[in-house]
Amino acid sequence: MNVYLDWNATAPPLEASLAAMREAEREAWANPSSVHAHGRAARARVEGARAAVAELSGADPRDVLLTSGGTEANNLAIRSAFAGRTDEARVLVTSRLEHPSVLRVAEALEREGLARVVWVRPLEDGRLDLEDLERALASGPGGPAGIPPGGPRLVTVQAVNPETGVIQAVGEVARLAHRHGALCHVDAVQAWGRVAWDASAADSMSLAAHKMRGPKGIGALVTRPGHHVEPVLLGGAQERGLRPGTVDPVACAGLAAAARHARTGPARYAEVLLLRDELERRLMALSLGARRNGTAPRAPHVTNLSWPGWKGPELVAALDLEGVSASSGSACSAGTTEPSSVLRAMVGEERAASAVRLSMGETTTAADVAEAVRAFERVLARV
Repeated sequence: MNVYLDWNATAPPLEASLAAMREAEREAWANPSSVHAHGRAARARVEGARAAVAELSGADPRDVLLTSGGTEANNLAIRSAFAGRTDEARVLVTSRLEHPSVLRVAEALEREGLARVVWVRPLEDGRLDLEDLERALASGPGGPAGIPPGGPRLVTVQAVNPETGVIQAVGEVARLAHRHGALCHVDAVQAWGRVAWDASAADSMSLAAHKMRGPKGIGALVTRPGHHVEPVLLGGAQERGLRPGTVDPVACAGLAAAARHARTGPARYAEVLLLRDELERRLMALSLGARRNGTAPRAPHVTNLSWPGWKGPELVAALDLEGVSASSGSACSAGTTEPSSVLRAMVGEERAASAVRLSMGETTTAADVAEAVRAFERVLARV
């Protein structure tokens, strides 16, 4: 029996999404920018995806920009905020809890001299320190963060951390940002369809279809009305010239089905909570030294545990041989030898190095949990 406990890396495809894509492959394969009948059929799939994302996020379809996924959406939102700016307010406020598609962009902007980054302190429980955020947002050269007059330009925050499942206080972060004249971008990739959250407070939000049981290679940047976006890529006039390149109508059909399904997702994921808690309880009982990473309120489907005496990647490999798919960190950091930067910031190097993430979803069963526990028992007995 194989058990898939890596839903935060990617969710198993939804049958309705696969069916919509098969239909689009037959009937809507043309270029959606073409004005003939074949092009219009393809364009209908593109606009269907835009409308479905707008309905999911509470936005106007005109404020949904289709991208290749969450990474591109984050890059576009952050770089756009600093494009062409020469004033003193070229300050980005973020934390080491963020996804690599935010962290690497922040570091690059600083290297390129386009922005200065102020790093907010994370708490050990996985939350952003809101008091430190407020200090970082304080204007004036004498402020703790040395923010120049005029304040920062942008604050970025995750809605749900992909490694720990910790839910951030997005509404409060956005209110603090706006109070100090800054924009707020929310990396909401892990939130859509899994938890209920306040999407109305953000200036921009990212989305990835494959986290919602849709296809890989497509996502969206959703903005509030009137929010200005500068293109990162240059080329054709697709997506109002903000994201050039031919949009894939087949992927759009899959995204539309996944987004419609995600609207009722939080209720389904709430039912996963009992399975997650049972798995966590039984696993921690196997080892007196096992520690949970992320003790703040979490999404109902994620647990992250550190195992003394193990390296996270070695434990993941051993579990794979026992038929259980898990992860030792963010999928976008896979292949690196370094422990998770998120966990290092939260709980230190040692616990980060021995961490394993288990993430489940709406099709996970009690039998999956029982088999996962048995696999852990077999592996841990070897030490």
